Amino acid sequence: MLRCRLAVFFGALLLATPSYAARCGGSFPAFVQSFSQEAAAAGIQQDVISQALGGVQQDGGVLAFDRRQRYTFNKTFEQYVATRVGSGRINGGRAMLQRHAALLSKIEQQYGVPRQILVAIWGLETDFGKGDMGKLPVFRVLATLAHDCRRTDLFQGELLAALKILQRGDLRLNDMIGAYAGEIGQTQFLPSSYIKFAVDFDGNGKRDLLHNVPDVLASTANFLKSYGWKKGKGWEPGSENFAVIQQWNKSEVYAKTIGYFATQLAKAP
Repeated sequence: MLRCRLAVFFGALLLATPSYAARCGGSFPAFVQSFSQEAAAAGIQQDVISQALGGVQQDGGVLAFDRRQRYTFNKTFEQYVATRVGSGRINGGRAMLQRHAALLSKIEQQYGVPRQILVAIWGLETDFGKGDMGKLPVFRVLATLAHDCRRTDLFQGELLAALKILQRGDLRLNDMIGAYAGEIGQTQFLPSSYIKFAVDFDGNGKRDLLHNVPDVLASTANFLKSYGWKKGKGWEPGSENFAVIQQWNKSEVYAKTIGYFATQLAKAP
């Protein structure tokens, strides 16, 4: 699901982002050095900066992929859902509902987000954690995109957030592997969302969205609750909760697909 989500993600990047002083373009090593100084001023420890950015290289493949994107979702809902939500995935979702019934009940009680919505997102993003979560070093990806002048403020912010994830010990450097825009984990959080919404649901001291299913599902629920999910309400297009789903992904087609998948999971098998 990485590429489909990425394509619509950039269409929603009309967000107000802080201005960073590191100058984009020009020498990549000089940019990394300047950004490293900013990161230190923002409270990132020097050993973390050195660990993450020491020797980091620009990735031409990431730039090429990024520039190929049109940032529009060019399939109809009927076309897209037919390729993404078949009987196999629905059956897989029902199996996840059974396997994690107790956990999902606790999450639903705490956050008010239906388990079917959480499992639908999980299934579409990474096939319940079994599919492609990305294979690229997050710091290389984000440094490359931050250096590119088209969205430098956005990606300098994401790069700083990724350093914060490493500094607070949620993931090790070797686990900071993600997709073409730096998305991480089983439901593909950008680093800034990881910092803002990730929760340590099992109480082990880490917010681990790569390996830890309780943290993955609870963090996804926390994201939706934070954007105003209405407990006990439906998620049909035009509803308040559908608007919340579109905070997860701006594409109406993708949001409808989440809702359709969740509705199928809510039906008796």
